[in-house]
Amino acid sequence: MDWGLKNRLSKLIQPDGHCFFMPIDHGYFQGPTSKLEKPGETVKPLMPYCDALFVTRGVLRSCIDAAGSKPIILRISGGTSMVGKDLANEIITTSIEEVIRLNASAVGLSVFIGSDYEKETLQNLADTVNKCENYGIPVMAVTAVGREMEKREARYLALCCRIAAELGAHVVKTYWCEKDFDKVVSGCPVPVVMAGGPKCETEKEVLEFVYDGMQKGAIGINLGRNVWQSPNPTAMARALQAIVHEKANVKKALDLYDEVKRK
Repeated sequence: MDWGLKNRLSKLIQPDGHCFFMPIDHGYFQGPTSKLEKPGETVKPLMPYCDALFVTRGVLRSCIDAAGSKPIILRISGGTSMVGKDLANEIITTSIEEVIRLNASAVGLSVFIGSDYEKETLQNLADTVNKCENYGIPVMAVTAVGREMEKREARYLALCCRIAAELGAHVVKTYWCEKDFDKVVSGCPVPVVMAGGPKCETEKEVLEFVYDGMQKGAIGINLGRNVWQSPNPTAMARALQAIVHEKANVKKALDLYDEVKRK
Protein backbone atom coordinates (compact mmCIF):
# COMPACT_ATOMS: atom_id res chain seq x y z
CA MET A 1 0.00 0.00 0.00
CA ASP A 2 1.53 3.33 -1.02
CA TRP A 3 1.85 6.45 1.16
CA GLY A 4 -1.01 8.38 -0.40
CA LEU A 5 -3.49 5.55 -0.01
CA LYS A 6 -2.38 4.92 3.59
CA ASN A 7 -2.64 8.63 4.36
CA ARG A 8 -6.18 8.88 2.99
CA LEU A 9 -7.31 5.76 4.84
CA SER A 10 -5.85 7.15 8.07
CA LYS A 11 -8.17 10.16 7.75
CA LEU A 12 -11.16 7.84 7.59
CA ILE A 13 -10.19 5.07 9.99
CA GLN A 14 -9.09 6.53 13.31
CA PRO A 15 -6.03 5.46 15.35
CA ASP A 16 -8.21 3.04 17.35
CA GLY A 17 -8.92 1.20 14.10
CA HIS A 18 -12.59 2.22 14.10
CA CYS A 19 -14.73 4.62 12.07
CA PHE A 20 -18.08 6.38 12.00
CA PHE A 21 -19.10 7.39 8.47
CA MET A 22 -22.21 9.54 7.95
CA PRO A 23 -24.00 8.90 4.62
CA ILE A 24 -26.14 11.67 3.16
CA ASP A 25 -26.24 10.31 -0.39
CA HIS A 26 -29.80 8.94 -0.31
CA GLY A 27 -31.14 11.53 -2.75
CA TYR A 28 -29.11 10.05 -5.59
CA PHE A 29 -31.76 7.34 -6.09
CA GLN A 30 -34.78 8.36 -3.97
CA GLY A 31 -34.90 12.13 -4.37
CA PRO A 32 -35.84 14.36 -1.43
CA THR A 33 -35.55 12.37 1.78
CA SER A 34 -37.20 13.20 5.09
CA LYS A 35 -34.86 15.22 7.34
CA LEU A 36 -32.38 15.49 4.47
CA GLU A 37 -34.13 18.23 2.51
CA LYS A 38 -31.29 20.58 3.45
CA PRO A 39 -28.32 18.24 3.93
CA GLY A 40 -25.88 20.92 5.06
CA GLU A 41 -28.14 22.01 7.92
CA THR A 42 -28.94 18.40 8.85
CA VAL A 43 -25.34 17.31 9.29
CA LYS A 44 -23.90 20.49 10.78
CA PRO A 45 -24.60 19.58 14.45
CA LEU A 46 -23.59 15.95 13.80
CA MET A 47 -20.15 16.66 12.35
CA PRO A 48 -18.29 16.57 15.69
CA TYR A 49 -19.32 12.94 16.20
CA CYS A 50 -18.59 11.37 12.80
CA ASP A 51 -15.28 10.72 11.03
CA ALA A 52 -16.32 11.23 7.39
CA LEU A 53 -19.27 12.09 5.14
CA PHE A 54 -20.47 9.80 2.33
CA VAL A 55 -21.94 12.14 -0.25
CA THR A 56 -22.50 12.80 -3.95
CA ARG A 57 -20.60 15.56 -5.71
CA GLY A 58 -23.76 17.61 -6.21
CA VAL A 59 -24.67 17.81 -2.53
CA LEU A 60 -21.03 18.24 -1.59
CA ARG A 61 -20.63 21.27 -3.85
CA SER A 62 -23.96 22.90 -2.98
CA CYS A 63 -24.48 22.08 0.70
CA ILE A 64 -21.19 21.32 2.48
CA ASP A 65 -18.77 24.08 3.47
CA ALA A 66 -15.35 23.34 2.00
CA ALA A 67 -13.60 25.00 4.93
CA GLY A 68 -13.18 22.68 7.88
CA SER A 69 -15.15 19.80 6.37
CA LYS A 70 -14.82 16.25 7.57
CA PRO A 71 -13.02 13.90 5.14
CA ILE A 72 -15.19 13.03 2.14
CA ILE A 73 -16.08 9.62 0.73
CA LEU A 74 -17.49 10.50 -2.67
CA ARG A 75 -20.33 8.37 -4.05
CA ILE A 76 -19.49 7.77 -7.68
CA SER A 77 -22.18 5.28 -8.78
CA GLY A 78 -25.79 6.05 -9.66
CA GLY A 79 -27.95 6.66 -12.70
CA THR A 80 -31.04 4.77 -11.46
CA SER A 81 -34.02 5.69 -9.28
CA MET A 82 -36.75 4.27 -7.06
CA VAL A 83 -39.26 4.79 -9.87
CA GLY A 84 -37.09 3.27 -12.58
CA LYS A 85 -37.09 -0.30 -13.85
CA ASP A 86 -34.13 -1.62 -11.88
CA LEU A 87 -32.07 0.06 -9.15
CA ALA A 88 -29.17 -2.27 -9.85
CA ASN A 89 -28.44 -0.93 -13.33
CA GLU A 90 -25.97 1.66 -12.04
CA ILE A 91 -23.20 3.38 -13.93
CA ILE A 92 -20.14 5.29 -12.77
CA THR A 93 -21.23 8.92 -12.60
CA THR A 94 -18.06 10.73 -11.53
CA SER A 95 -14.65 10.87 -13.19
CA ILE A 96 -11.34 10.29 -11.42
CA GLU A 97 -10.42 13.90 -12.26
CA GLU A 98 -13.50 15.10 -10.36
CA VAL A 99 -12.64 12.88 -7.39
CA ILE A 100 -9.19 14.48 -7.23
CA ARG A 101 -10.57 18.01 -7.82
CA LEU A 102 -12.95 17.61 -4.88
CA ASN A 103 -10.09 16.33 -2.70
CA ALA A 104 -12.04 13.21 -1.73
CA SER A 105 -10.38 10.89 0.77
CA ALA A 106 -12.07 7.85 -0.81
CA VAL A 107 -14.80 6.87 -3.24
CA GLY A 108 -17.79 4.57 -2.74
CA LEU A 109 -19.93 2.65 -5.20
CA SER A 110 -22.61 -0.01 -5.05
CA VAL A 111 -22.41 -3.59 -6.28
CA PHE A 112 -25.58 -5.62 -6.78
CA ILE A 113 -24.53 -9.24 -6.54
CA GLY A 114 -27.16 -11.72 -7.64
CA SER A 115 -29.03 -9.10 -9.66
CA ASP A 116 -29.45 -8.91 -13.44
CA TYR A 117 -26.63 -6.35 -13.37
CA GLU A 118 -24.19 -8.26 -11.20
CA LYS A 119 -21.49 -8.36 -13.88
CA GLU A 120 -21.85 -4.68 -14.80
CA THR A 121 -21.66 -3.42 -11.21
CA LEU A 122 -18.71 -5.67 -10.42
CA GLN A 123 -17.04 -4.35 -13.56
CA ASN A 124 -17.69 -0.84 -12.23
CA LEU A 125 -15.90 -1.82 -9.02
CA ALA A 126 -12.92 -3.41 -10.76
CA ASP A 127 -12.49 -0.47 -13.15
CA THR A 128 -12.74 2.00 -10.27
CA VAL A 129 -10.09 0.18 -8.25
CA ASN A 130 -7.80 0.17 -11.30
CA LYS A 131 -8.18 3.93 -11.77
CA CYS A 132 -8.12 4.94 -8.10
CA GLU A 133 -5.02 2.93 -7.26
CA ASN A 134 -3.10 5.02 -9.80
CA TYR A 135 -3.76 8.01 -7.53
CA GLY A 136 -3.71 6.38 -4.08
CA ILE A 137 -7.45 6.74 -3.53
CA PRO A 138 -9.22 4.09 -1.42
CA VAL A 139 -12.41 2.44 -2.72
CA MET A 140 -15.37 1.44 -0.54
CA ALA A 141 -17.68 -1.18 -2.06
CA VAL A 142 -21.31 -0.98 -0.93
CA THR A 143 -23.03 -4.37 -1.04
CA ALA A 144 -26.47 -3.18 -2.09
CA VAL A 145 -29.60 -5.33 -2.15
CA GLY A 146 -31.99 -2.88 -3.82
CA ARG A 147 -35.57 -3.58 -2.81
CA GLU A 148 -34.83 -7.19 -1.84
CA MET A 149 -34.16 -6.66 1.84
CA GLU A 150 -34.75 -10.35 2.59
CA LYS A 151 -31.30 -10.98 1.12
CA ARG A 152 -29.71 -9.65 4.29
CA GLU A 153 -28.59 -13.01 5.67
CA ALA A 154 -25.06 -14.08 6.48
CA ARG A 155 -24.39 -16.47 3.61
CA TYR A 156 -25.33 -13.90 0.97
CA LEU A 157 -23.60 -11.00 2.72
CA ALA A 158 -20.41 -13.02 3.18
CA LEU A 159 -20.44 -13.88 -0.52
CA CYS A 160 -20.83 -10.20 -1.48
CA CYS A 161 -18.14 -8.95 0.89
CA ARG A 162 -15.60 -11.52 -0.24
CA ILE A 163 -16.19 -10.85 -3.92
CA ALA A 164 -15.85 -7.10 -3.39
CA ALA A 165 -12.59 -7.59 -1.51
CA GLU A 166 -11.26 -10.00 -4.15
CA LEU A 167 -11.85 -7.32 -6.80
CA GLY A 168 -9.76 -4.88 -4.81
CA ALA A 169 -12.09 -2.88 -2.56
CA HIS A 170 -10.18 -1.44 0.39
CA VAL A 171 -13.24 -1.26 2.65
CA VAL A 172 -16.61 -3.03 2.32
CA LYS A 173 -19.91 -1.66 3.56
CA THR A 174 -22.55 -4.27 4.25
CA TYR A 175 -25.59 -4.98 6.39
CA TRP A 176 -25.51 -6.35 9.89
CA CYS A 177 -27.39 -9.61 10.35
CA GLU A 178 -28.54 -11.19 13.59
CA LYS A 179 -27.13 -14.64 12.89
CA ASP A 180 -23.50 -15.36 11.94
CA PHE A 181 -22.42 -11.77 11.31
CA ASP A 182 -19.00 -12.80 12.64
CA LYS A 183 -18.70 -15.17 9.67
CA VAL A 184 -19.44 -12.31 7.28
CA VAL A 185 -16.59 -10.29 8.78
CA SER A 186 -14.10 -13.13 9.15
CA GLY A 187 -14.59 -14.17 5.53
CA CYS A 188 -13.68 -10.72 4.26
CA PRO A 189 -9.94 -9.89 4.11
CA VAL A 190 -10.51 -6.10 4.21
CA PRO A 191 -12.28 -3.99 6.88
CA VAL A 192 -16.08 -4.20 7.09
CA VAL A 193 -18.33 -1.31 8.09
CA MET A 194 -22.02 -1.73 8.87
CA ALA A 195 -24.82 -0.09 6.90
CA GLY A 196 -27.93 1.08 8.65
CA GLY A 197 -30.54 -0.10 6.17
CA PRO A 198 -34.15 1.02 6.77
CA LYS A 199 -34.74 3.11 9.87
CA CYS A 200 -35.12 1.01 13.05
CA GLU A 201 -38.14 1.37 15.33
CA THR A 202 -36.22 2.53 18.40
CA GLU A 203 -32.85 4.06 19.28
CA LYS A 204 -32.12 1.05 21.51
CA GLU A 205 -32.58 -1.28 18.55
CA VAL A 206 -29.95 0.68 16.58
CA LEU A 207 -27.47 0.73 19.45
CA GLU A 208 -27.94 -3.00 20.04
CA PHE A 209 -27.14 -4.01 16.47
CA VAL A 210 -24.19 -1.64 16.24
CA TYR A 211 -22.77 -2.93 19.52
CA ASP A 212 -23.24 -6.54 18.41
CA GLY A 213 -21.60 -5.89 15.05
CA MET A 214 -18.61 -4.20 16.64
CA GLN A 215 -18.16 -7.13 19.01
CA LYS A 216 -18.20 -9.45 15.99
CA GLY A 217 -15.43 -7.67 14.11
CA ALA A 218 -16.84 -4.74 12.15
CA ILE A 219 -14.53 -1.71 12.32
CA GLY A 220 -17.35 0.80 12.32
CA ILE A 221 -20.57 2.10 10.87
CA ASN A 222 -21.97 3.96 7.89
CA LEU A 223 -25.30 5.05 9.36
CA GLY A 224 -27.50 7.85 8.11
CA ARG A 225 -31.27 7.52 8.52
CA ASN A 226 -30.97 6.00 11.97
CA VAL A 227 -29.09 9.12 13.02
CA TRP A 228 -30.53 12.16 11.25
CA GLN A 229 -34.11 10.78 11.21
CA SER A 230 -33.94 10.15 14.96
CA PRO A 231 -36.09 12.48 17.09
CA ASN A 232 -32.80 13.43 18.75
CA PRO A 233 -30.08 13.18 16.09
CA THR A 234 -27.28 14.77 18.08
CA ALA A 235 -27.91 12.47 21.03
CA MET A 236 -28.00 9.50 18.69
CA ALA A 237 -24.72 10.47 17.04
CA ARG A 238 -23.05 10.86 20.42
CA ALA A 239 -24.32 7.46 21.59
CA LEU A 240 -23.06 5.75 18.45
CA GLN A 241 -19.70 7.49 18.72
CA ALA A 242 -19.37 6.05 22.22
CA ILE A 243 -19.94 2.49 21.01
CA VAL A 244 -17.63 2.85 18.01
CA HIS A 245 -14.75 4.74 19.62
CA GLU A 246 -15.13 4.45 23.40
CA LYS A 247 -16.05 0.77 23.79
CA ALA A 248 -19.35 1.73 25.41
CA ASN A 249 -21.95 -0.99 25.87
CA VAL A 250 -25.62 -0.45 25.01
CA LYS A 251 -26.56 0.72 28.52
CA LYS A 252 -23.75 3.28 28.60
CA ALA A 253 -24.67 4.49 25.12
CA LEU A 254 -28.33 4.84 26.11
CA ASP A 255 -27.31 6.81 29.20
CA LEU A 256 -25.31 9.15 26.97
CA TYR A 257 -28.26 9.43 24.59
CA ASP A 258 -30.54 10.50 27.45
CA GLU A 259 -27.93 12.87 28.84
CA VAL A 260 -27.47 14.71 25.53
CA LYS A 261 -31.23 14.68 24.86
CA ARG A 262 -31.90 16.49 28.16
CA LYS A 263 -29.53 19.36 27.34
